[in-house]
Amino acid sequence: MRIAMVTDYYLPTLGGVQTVIKAHREALEHAGHEVFVFAPLAERSADPHVVRLPTARGFAPDGYPFTWTPSAAAAALRDGLSARGIQIVHVHTEMFAALAGFEAARTLGIPIVQTMHGRIDVYTRSVLPIPSVTTMILAAMHRRRLSHDRAQIDSTAAYASTRMAQRMWRLMVSQANHADHVIVPSAHFAAKLVAQGVQTPLTVLSNGLESSVLARVGSPTPRVVAPGDELRVVWCGRLSPEKRPQVFVDALRQSPGVRAEMFGDGVARRAVAAAASDLASGRLTVRGGVPQSQVLDGMRQAHVLVSTSLDFDNQPMVILEAIASGLPVIVTDPDLAEMLPEGGGVVTETPDAAGLAATLRTLRDDPTLITSMSAAAISHRSQVAQDTHRDALLDVYRAALSSAR
Repeated sequence: MRIAMVTDYYLPTLGGVQTVIKAHREALEHAGHEVFVFAPLAERSADPHVVRLPTARGFAPDGYPFTWTPSAAAAALRDGLSARGIQIVHVHTEMFAALAGFEAARTLGIPIVQTMHGRIDVYTRSVLPIPSVTTMILAAMHRRRLSHDRAQIDSTAAYASTRMAQRMWRLMVSQANHADHVIVPSAHFAAKLVAQGVQTPLTVLSNGLESSVLARVGSPTPRVVAPGDELRVVWCGRLSPEKRPQVFVDALRQSPGVRAEMFGDGVARRAVAAAASDLASGRLTVRGGVPQSQVLDGMRQAHVLVSTSLDFDNQPMVILEAIASGLPVIVTDPDLAEMLPEGGGVVTETPDAAGLAATLRTLRDDPTLITSMSAAAISHRSQVAQDTHRDALLDVYRAALSSAR
């Protein structure tokens, strides 16, 4: 099968979508399929299977290259898909590369699979300048290229109660309804999409890690906190308001005997530095944006991973990486509990800094919990491998091909 992955974000930029596509590509290629990635890039890729879409000069919101113009991207995709004999277009985002993917695929009669990776209603509210205005512009530009007529948003849902949120939910639901099949990595996000009117056939299918990542992690043994050791904690993600990094810093301040590293960069970098300015030297190290290999190295030295996002994340890849590393996981969002292996993670009693600090102190005071949670994560390791989910992904492609005939 010849597959095109179309995305607004790809390597060498860092993020969960990029990691998912990399894992999909590796697993599919190992099974004998050919995968091409079409994305905006700061410069052309040396990899012939990564195709640069028309990219704006001097404009990279939140550090990501930006597809521009939509018409030029659609033309480039039409030529690229046709020349490579693409049979399935798999779209991973909702911005202009994605819209170009829909336009090109429809013109050529190629089935479209859409993965809904996350809550762009929260992302745009947190990251875009003057979001009340910019989301209007974004929604209008999206609607010009992909009709929003098939989206009837339920504004009684708390997460869709504002006009700004409704715009972005209408965008997400419309795009999903224009696909031939939709993939959602988590049940909690799938339920919201269905509640908001997604009618396209939908499959809940977990993301996974490629075999090269699992090989780099190796065969972990259960974590042990030696007597007298500090609890070593790692946080990894975009330093952006929707990820709530300052909640992590505030919890650390309330948790003596805990030392932490943060991996990631973003618009909240200065705010995090300011929040951490009164911590004792060595208690928190902010590493910034680093390659995945360095994140895995940091996990290898840690006792526990913390995720502080709330009502935003779908299925964070960093949690899958932690599980593969045998690292216990603390989450503050009850929705993310479905990701955690039984006995391998914990949801804080409250999502605020006080709730997280209480959990950190509990683990600090009873290190045997870390060892038992780590063992549970290790026993679940095969479930986070992309190869475990590859056949289900291929089944989705086959279903999309069948429905399009």
